Amino acid sequence: MKPYCLLLVFAVLLSCETQQVDQVADFQTHFELSNGNETATYLQTIDFYIRLAREVPEINIQTIGETDSGLPLHIVTYNADGDFNYQKVGENKVIVLINNGIHPGESDGVDATMLLFRDLAIKKVSPPEQTILVTIPMYNVGGALNRNSSTRVNQNGPKSYGFRGNTKNYDLNRDFIKSDSKNAKTFAQIYHLIQPDIFVDNHVSNGADYQYTLTHLFTQHNKLGGAIGDFLHSKMMPQLEQDLVSENWEITPYVNVFNRPPENGFSQFMDHPRYSTGYTALWNTLGLMVETHMLKPYEQRVEGTYTLLTKILEISEKNASEIKKLRTDSWQRHKSWTHYPVAWKVDSSKVTRLNFKGYKADTITSLVTGFPRLRYDRSQPFTKEVVYMNYYHPADSVSIPRGYILKKGWDKIVELLELNNIEFTRLDKDTLLNVESYKIDHYQTTSSPYEGHYLHYNTSVLKSTKELGFKQGDILILTDQPGIRYLLETLEPQAVDSFFNWNFFDPILQRKEGFSPYVFEDLAAAILEKDEGLREAFDLKRETDEEFAQSWYAQLSWVYERSEFYEAAHLQYPVFRIPAQ
Repeated sequence: MKPYCLLLVFAVLLSCETQQVDQVADFQTHFELSNGNETATYLQTIDFYIRLAREVPEINIQTIGETDSGLPLHIVTYNADGDFNYQKVGENKVIVLINNGIHPGESDGVDATMLLFRDLAIKKVSPPEQTILVTIPMYNVGGALNRNSSTRVNQNGPKSYGFRGNTKNYDLNRDFIKSDSKNAKTFAQIYHLIQPDIFVDNHVSNGADYQYTLTHLFTQHNKLGGAIGDFLHSKMMPQLEQDLVSENWEITPYVNVFNRPPENGFSQFMDHPRYSTGYTALWNTLGLMVETHMLKPYEQRVEGTYTLLTKILEISEKNASEIKKLRTDSWQRHKSWTHYPVAWKVDSSKVTRLNFKGYKADTITSLVTGFPRLRYDRSQPFTKEVVYMNYYHPADSVSIPRGYILKKGWDKIVELLELNNIEFTRLDKDTLLNVESYKIDHYQTTSSPYEGHYLHYNTSVLKSTKELGFKQGDILILTDQPGIRYLLETLEPQAVDSFFNWNFFDPILQRKEGFSPYVFEDLAAAILEKDEGLREAFDLKRETDEEFAQSWYAQLSWVYERSEFYEAAHLQYPVFRIPAQ
């Protein structure tokens, strides 16, 4: 080929390459086009990523799973190598998953993540070599489509936004364990597909007024536990704080107060498994919930979120080998456990002291109610030492069994086990086994509905060991598996977010048979005459319990419940524990 032909070919190739880069550089987001006053709609967001993925081989978008809205969820991935086989690439690289729009009125992360992917595409942000970035661009699709300008009454922009509830009016950040929504089921599918090492969920809120735009809510480090919990608390969190300060973005822990000044001190929020970072912690993921301050201007909040996300990428790059090793080791740590915490409380013997940047708070008389009200004075900023209680210790725990047996027929439970990659088998024949059996001894129930349920709490059980017969098809679940924490948090009734507390086993709480008093009177008398010990207990209760002594029906019920006629299924928890050997 002649030299001028080579030059012509080179010029054409260079022209095409330059044109492609220019096209990508022109990918302004709706946030930018509105001068930082508006957030992208669901369709604008997905269209942006589709167009970006067409132009940039390092970016991939895929449709994955259903939502209650009838529209699908998407995941968008940036990998400098252009390989999107998560099981393969996740062996050596850190995977960071960013979730946006779980509360669509809190849209800062939606716009910040669009900016980040665009800037990775045009190399404005250095492409990470050890990190793969994945995002769910808009998780609560139904809420995003319910666009308005009024439901975030305290929020300073954007001009319009989505609604907190999804299509079925669920708050999706309370749904990760119970999975009432299709969104939550698809999230589990996404989570177990990509198996992220770091998870970031972007939010906006306020509990008080203060100087910060950014606050962080890391997974509670004692609950995450072990070396990975220490890394989160002692290295990852301080490194993020320092890196942000170097960019003139100061950050403080999430200000966990309501209608009271933060300088009085506050505790770290406990992220139980119903919440996103609580759920991801069950599989040893380093979790972070970003909470920007809703009283700050929208453009400022998006810029702060963007900077924070870039710093998370830098932390991932700097600590990639350590993060991968911590997570690999974490899959084996349960082998040394004998007990597992099912309740937590603040450890008041350990506190952190923050140099907190707030505003002077006054109590004045309300012009509306005439009662005292709280007011912050932004003309009087301060920096004060504030007590932050971010250490917890177990308030209650259970011994870890070798496994569980779930009676067949509880299909909702089986569906959730399968959704979360829990390994189990079914008994191939009727079998006698020595097991630990639970009877529900006590529980309380909320008087108002909560996310579609009347949630139980303060649950306690009576445990006994006995030989019981199980049927072919009953479900055997061994605890020595990656999902051990998921099993303990859901199958132990005392755990805060257990399946029992979320009403999945409520049929056992209602008696299906009873007695006719006039018929049972004679039988009750015969039972007490035959059993001297029972008679003595009955007489003692009548002597010491006045309310019992004044109720003939309570007395008959007491005898009935201690007779052979009382149904065994009442309050019998249908999950049985195989004792550890």
